[in-house]
Amino acid sequence: MTDRVTLSALQQMKRDGRKIVAVVAYDGQMAMIADRAGVEIVSAGDSVGINLWGHRREEELTIDQMLLICQAVRRGVARALVSCDLPIQSLSEASDAPVRAAVRLAGEGGADLVKVDAAASSPDTVGAIVRAGVPVWAQFGTSEAAAAPDRLVGEAQRLEQAGASLLDFRFSGPVAGPAVVRAVNVPVIGGLGGGPWLDGRIRSIVVAVGYLASAIDDGRERYANVAATTLSAVRNLCEDVRAGRPLRGETDPARPLR
Repeated sequence: MTDRVTLSALQQMKRDGRKIVAVVAYDGQMAMIADRAGVEIVSAGDSVGINLWGHRREEELTIDQMLLICQAVRRGVARALVSCDLPIQSLSEASDAPVRAAVRLAGEGGADLVKVDAAASSPDTVGAIVRAGVPVWAQFGTSEAAAAPDRLVGEAQRLEQAGASLLDFRFSGPVAGPAVVRAVNVPVIGGLGGGPWLDGRIRSIVVAVGYLASAIDDGRERYANVAATTLSAVRNLCEDVRAGRPLRGETDPARPLR
């Protein structure tokens, strides 16, 4: 696929029963790889704070930090849609803060849409952002709420009515998940705890490819284990330096350049 992905294209994929693939990325290089692989959405996620920066909570991220991540991801993407998480901080500030933050992420950051945590905001917030001209991907659902399909269907419908273009249904479960998919016209994509019964899935690249240091020893199945490969590579680098050997990939200083 070489054409630019659009929201209307995602809606058509839902109608056709074709699964939508979204990934979370934090930098231009990973975004470029994901875009080349053919995903439909690359999402600049606030999980960068925990996964890469050592924060204890995603709530610590500011709008300025998310703007930098959004810009980096935007530079790496040519055809996929770029989403950017709206920081929790912005949702807990003054009433107009979420709208101002969303406009910045779209205008300065280049985001095609922003992801909004519905649990930390409201359908009214979603509507205000949409009216400001920024499409919204609304995230909802918790592990405790997954057993209440009727309530979750109602929540999904309210978010759609508020103007959300996509839904991220966490911990959907095999009962509530299909019920929500049938109840709304917008694509429902599953993040943490989602399932194959939704219109698509979103997964963090650093988790999927085992980029985090914890992947070296935890034994979980992944699509790759970059951390283990990197550990071996750095050990080999240490050996070459300590043995006085030329480093791999560099020009041998003992040989003249030609």
